[in-house]
Amino acid sequence: MKLTLEGIKEKSVWEEKSYVLPGFDYEAVKENTAKNPNWIHFGAGNIFRAFLANVNQNNLNEGVADTGIVVAEGFDYEIIEKMYVPHDNLSLLVTLKSTGEVGKTVVASVMEALPVDPTNKSAWGRLEEIFQNPSLQMVSFTITEKGYNLQDNKGEYYPAVAGDFEAGPAAAGSYIGKLVALVYGRYLKGKLPLALVSMDNCSHNGTRLHDAVLAYAENWEKRGLVEQGFVAYLEDPKSISFPWSMIDKITPRPDKNVKEMLRGEGFEDVDDIITSKNTYVAPFVNAEEPQYLVIEDKFPNGRPVLKDKGVIFSDRETVDKVEKMKVCTCLNPLHTAMSIYGCLLGYELISEEMKDPSLKALVEKVGYVEGLPVVVHPGIIEPKNFIDEVIQVRFPNPFMPDTPQRIATDTSQKLSIRFGETIKAYDRSADLDVKDLKVIPLVLAGWCRYLMGVDDEGKEMELSSDPMLGEVKPHLEGIRLGDAGPFSAQLKPILSDEKIFGVNLYEVGLGEVVEGYFAELVASKGAVRKTLEKYVG
Repeated sequence: MKLTLEGIKEKSVWEEKSYVLPGFDYEAVKENTAKNPNWIHFGAGNIFRAFLANVNQNNLNEGVADTGIVVAEGFDYEIIEKMYVPHDNLSLLVTLKSTGEVGKTVVASVMEALPVDPTNKSAWGRLEEIFQNPSLQMVSFTITEKGYNLQDNKGEYYPAVAGDFEAGPAAAGSYIGKLVALVYGRYLKGKLPLALVSMDNCSHNGTRLHDAVLAYAENWEKRGLVEQGFVAYLEDPKSISFPWSMIDKITPRPDKNVKEMLRGEGFEDVDDIITSKNTYVAPFVNAEEPQYLVIEDKFPNGRPVLKDKGVIFSDRETVDKVEKMKVCTCLNPLHTAMSIYGCLLGYELISEEMKDPSLKALVEKVGYVEGLPVVVHPGIIEPKNFIDEVIQVRFPNPFMPDTPQRIATDTSQKLSIRFGETIKAYDRSADLDVKDLKVIPLVLAGWCRYLMGVDDEGKEMELSSDPMLGEVKPHLEGIRLGDAGPFSAQLKPILSDEKIFGVNLYEVGLGEVVEGYFAELVASKGAVRKTLEKYVG
């Protein structure tokens, strides 16, 4: 069973093993997509393959769509070269359900896969052609939150960005710079309308994309590198829109148990690769079943068919409420709490953590007790039901190979949204007291304890990648397990940093609380476990 267009022609072999094959006329869709592309997606990773590409395939199978997706990869070209090209742009979606059932779907909706590489004349020429086609309706993005950052922690533009500001669209080399150059080509073609839709897991993602795009356009227009009017085109919602969205589906790295299951069934293409940029990718994607995509319905050139379970179009206010519900209270904070304490206690699976009474109680208190009182009800999803699904179905799913180490990546970039917004809400409230927060400060203290790089047994622990490790970790280097403190001098530079927490924790009355928890967490080997049991049961 080879994952190629030729390989899936042996339908009976696949269907005998319960693999679901595409049910549309591939050649007709490919031809129509080539002539009339209406959707191009930037970011060829797992969330795209497991969610968006499969939604498009379902719509093709139902006959409500007649074009596939073009995928473009602007960060790691090896994904295209080593995974898409050898498999004719096919991928295998392995859905790991909490019941133990496994769904296996060959996804064939990606009609073209292109590196966003101006030195690749063929690929770049095709990208320009797509962007200048009046049929194009949506450019979507899953490029991670870091993809929209143009400045370093000091507020200075990265060298590649500053270089692009000087060079203009003809010589753009940074990710967003290349995107804006392509959009400029669409402007020159007749100011054609288009929706630029961030689907990344970050707050107000459409605004993040808008601000990044405008920074290039304004600098280029100011320097005379683009026509006067390009900025106005981008700022006109009848021409270019930047809808907000909220996306939610867990798609961990390729799992060895899934690999062995597939190999045992005769599926040959199971080998994953780690690219030179440390991207983990395989011909298959293992993913959970629950999924949500809520999009602001703002498409000046019409929108592609996006009709499937969990996909909802709404207004900006509703998207904002759903995003805040998920990111600030009902999922992401719980994930971060699990990742920090899971790493400290030596866990390697989120599902195993949920069997630990203290860790289960920790996330229940973060969600139900401290999060729900300040959640804004979005109207289309019930927050308590959402947390119920997270705690009772999603996190405990023993077939989902998700790890606390993966979730712990870039934690410093997540804390201000995942916990800072709740702290601010308590601080602003006339009915709530920020000092009533007990478990969220415990999580923040746990992160500081995590930064020591030593687990609860005193063994060295590898920290997940994080852009601020070099800045925050040195403050804790002199602290050892068994030290009695006080630790105010070491912790104050971290806990007062509004960039990390969204607030100065001392100014809202939580800095000393976190210091106290931290002292308990470093008191001895086993102190993490003791402290958790003391405060959450």
